[in-house]
Amino acid sequence: MTLSSYSTYDALGLAALVRAREVSPRELVETAFARLDEMNPLLNAVVHTRREAALKEADEILGGNGGSGIDSGDSARPFAGVPFLLKDISQALGGEPLTSGALLMKSNIAKRDSNYVARIRRGGFIPLGHTNTPEFGLKNITEPLLHGPARNPWNPAHSPGGSSGGAAAAVAAGIVPAAGASDGGGSIRIPASFTGLFGLKPTRGRTPVGPGAGRQWQGASIDFALTRTVRDSAAMLDLLQVVQPEAAFQTPLYPGVYLDDLLLPRQRKLRIAYTTASPVGTPVSEEAVQAVLKTVKWLESEGYAVEEKLSPVNGVRLMENYYTMNAGEVSAMFLSLESGMGRKIAASEVDIVTWVLAEAGKQVSAAEFVHSLHEWDVAAAQMAALMERFDLYITPANADSAPKVGELTQTPDEIKQLLEVSSLSKEGQRRMIYEMFEPSLTYTPFTQLANLTGQPAMSVPVHLTAEGLPIGVQVMASKGREDLLLQLAACLEQSPLWVGMQGNPLFA
Repeated sequence: MTLSSYSTYDALGLAALVRAREVSPRELVETAFARLDEMNPLLNAVVHTRREAALKEADEILGGNGGSGIDSGDSARPFAGVPFLLKDISQALGGEPLTSGALLMKSNIAKRDSNYVARIRRGGFIPLGHTNTPEFGLKNITEPLLHGPARNPWNPAHSPGGSSGGAAAAVAAGIVPAAGASDGGGSIRIPASFTGLFGLKPTRGRTPVGPGAGRQWQGASIDFALTRTVRDSAAMLDLLQVVQPEAAFQTPLYPGVYLDDLLLPRQRKLRIAYTTASPVGTPVSEEAVQAVLKTVKWLESEGYAVEEKLSPVNGVRLMENYYTMNAGEVSAMFLSLESGMGRKIAASEVDIVTWVLAEAGKQVSAAEFVHSLHEWDVAAAQMAALMERFDLYITPANADSAPKVGELTQTPDEIKQLLEVSSLSKEGQRRMIYEMFEPSLTYTPFTQLANLTGQPAMSVPVHLTAEGLPIGVQVMASKGREDLLLQLAACLEQSPLWVGMQGNPLFA
């Protein structure tokens, strides 16, 4: 298989070629690594590979069904033989490095496959390695001290976003058709928007990663994937959705089949609300506004009733509570790491953002943390009331196209000021955290809401800026209604709005 033909297929397309014996899993893995070798020196999307193990697994795929190989009825393995990349945080592959993008974790080796990875492998995917991520997934850009910055295939001077930035760059560059990702505040939708991909964040509890790890960021964070096509995400949701009795959060299984239901005729036109206003009062670029408005215009032309409606949630207060969770989680993580290391962690060993959150988390009381989580529930109730009137809620995915690499990384002077965090009062630390994140929040103020309410949300690639960079539109639905999102995305995918990889200079 040639590199150019390989990159034209999505994951389901490649799996169909394997089932038809038109290509072998080994050929796909070899081609994926050839594409990786060509693109990764420029993009720094992939930070660890497992070539020999992946090729061995590719050879074993054909003998998987009791020696009879893959057949067309192998519904349990819809992606048999397809190359895949995992995110270098939470998506552990037994015996392989898992660094979380952190200097502290540079020598960490995973003891076993995570639940997510086990299900991915049972579906037939062949993991090639892990993708770049910011330290502990705490940023909306991917520029860790350990691995260096990932770059955007549309323009390598720009970031692919984060925290699933390496995954987005790998898929947008045609290294793999889909890659593992996670989303704790927009980390699937943000890079999807910046790189022209389809990015779905499922409902809280839809794809739990336990046992023993089901409360990621108090339920704000989920594991899923980044894909080029809607049908790949639909099929992956069919593969990954599960009810785990031991999971902290559970969502009933979807009664249908997401992939089969993509093109079901709607019984009625959906009720849709939209806004282009930043929930935290920051600027929204004209390009992001136009992306929403032209989507709204297309929906109206298709007969949908669309109404402009501001978010009912206090966005600034939402972010303050989000940062309280971040600080508490990072501080708790430090306690665990320090217990294992037998010593204290120094500021020089971590990114400054990690350090500030860890120090501030020491002053967050249990009562404050619980109250903060209560305000998540208030926001969820406010959005549930809105969703009683509307089926879908549309916003920009990001407030602008991708920032340049280095643009949002703290300068030496800023780092010096942030190192004073320990000397500040509790209120001073909270102000410092908000101001520290404000430049990056200005780019991405829309995505965190769905994480805290638990709703499903997606970024659809429907706009190219005048500079030739993609920017997505976000759509949210009520909990459990990924089917509505996927069906709308499938319609948009067939519309003139869909950007996909058209115009991506590194994809062809």
